[in-house]
Amino acid sequence: MAQGVNIGGRDRRILKRAIVTLAHLRLSLKSIASKPVALAAGFAILGAAMSVGPARAQSTFQTVVPSAILVDFSTGAILFDKDSEKRVAPGGIVKIMTGAIVFDEIRAGRITQDTLFTVSENAWRRGGGPSGGAAMFAAVKSNVRVGDLLIGALAISGNDAAIALAEGVAGTEGEFTVKMNAKAEELGLTGSSFRNSTGFADPGQVTTARDMAQLSRYIIRTFPNLYPIFATPGIEWSKIKQRNRNPLLDAGVGADGLHASWVKDAGYHLVGSAVQNNQRLIAVVMGASSEKVRLEEMRRLLDWGFHSFEHRPLFAADAELARAAVFGGETGSVGLAAREPITLLMPRNSQDKLVARITYHGPLRAPVVKGTEVAQMEITRGQLKVLDVPLVTTADVPVGTMWQRAFDGAGVLVGDTARDLGAKLLAKIQK
Repeated sequence: MAQGVNIGGRDRRILKRAIVTLAHLRLSLKSIASKPVALAAGFAILGAAMSVGPARAQSTFQTVVPSAILVDFSTGAILFDKDSEKRVAPGGIVKIMTGAIVFDEIRAGRITQDTLFTVSENAWRRGGGPSGGAAMFAAVKSNVRVGDLLIGALAISGNDAAIALAEGVAGTEGEFTVKMNAKAEELGLTGSSFRNSTGFADPGQVTTARDMAQLSRYIIRTFPNLYPIFATPGIEWSKIKQRNRNPLLDAGVGADGLHASWVKDAGYHLVGSAVQNNQRLIAVVMGASSEKVRLEEMRRLLDWGFHSFEHRPLFAADAELARAAVFGGETGSVGLAAREPITLLMPRNSQDKLVARITYHGPLRAPVVKGTEVAQMEITRGQLKVLDVPLVTTADVPVGTMWQRAFDGAGVLVGDTARDLGAKLLAKIQK
């Protein structure tokens, strides 16, 4: 009770301002703007304690291709990066996205691999035998299983198969590209824009090595039963036998996908994934000067990745990594943690350090539910961002009492000093 508590005149004025603040807020938290908050400084103590890292590890590998990236599949950590956000004309590797859209349709139950699509005259003339390019050689107006068209598009890069899939899914190739770009936006492929399902030249059609790696990781993770289509050894259609056009599959590095292409003004591209000793890597090289250079640089990159790194644990699951401010709650902050243990592939015997930065839009508004994703932790080594990890709240924070919300409001108007004094006053009153 308040009776018997000695509150000075200055304290009364602060308490009065807090009550007025509560009235102005109308007991609502909507008046507090959510702003980006960075916790890099507080988190640096944790980062400095880790003998992991390295800024100089990347310098131990060099490649002649203009753009390349190497990614650890299990963690998403970037092991090597050379101008991976450079936009280039993709050519046939666009079919990786074509495959992703069709895989989505199969997962949603709208089609199956046994669904029949008709090879239109458009698909036959622009992408089939008459076109002179890579083709499955499906007959015009024939009905072909989706599963066979996927092999035709993803294993032998048949343009007729890609167009038939696009028309079968969306009615027209133009409508199909709407789905492709929507998927790109969903996955955060900020450097990519798709104009057709085949990879035919178009000034507006571009992608990046980073985007292709991210798309490949999505496909492998999301469609484990469909991803093996990329490694189909070959196909015979219309009495024409063709082998898989991905040269990495026969390179002896454990590769099982994805796709290769060539663009006159952009060079030779290769998007690949390989597994050795239960570890999967995803690699992309773009703009190589020849088929030979493309394959050799890809092989070197994967070999370096498999033999130069080791997994190191960084944080246990649910370990509190930082605290986020909470407005209007029973407590003024809540812990942040990752859902799963955080591990990272690091160069062997490295003693360099990582830098971790946590950001969130805050303050969070009560009530806060435990397990809500509210923050992002970015881990870098040197100038290279190697890992992004979402962080969740570690506890529930109910809406606070009228007094707690009043003091939070006072803090917004007159600063943290007033809010701290208000908290002390509240403690006195509640005694």
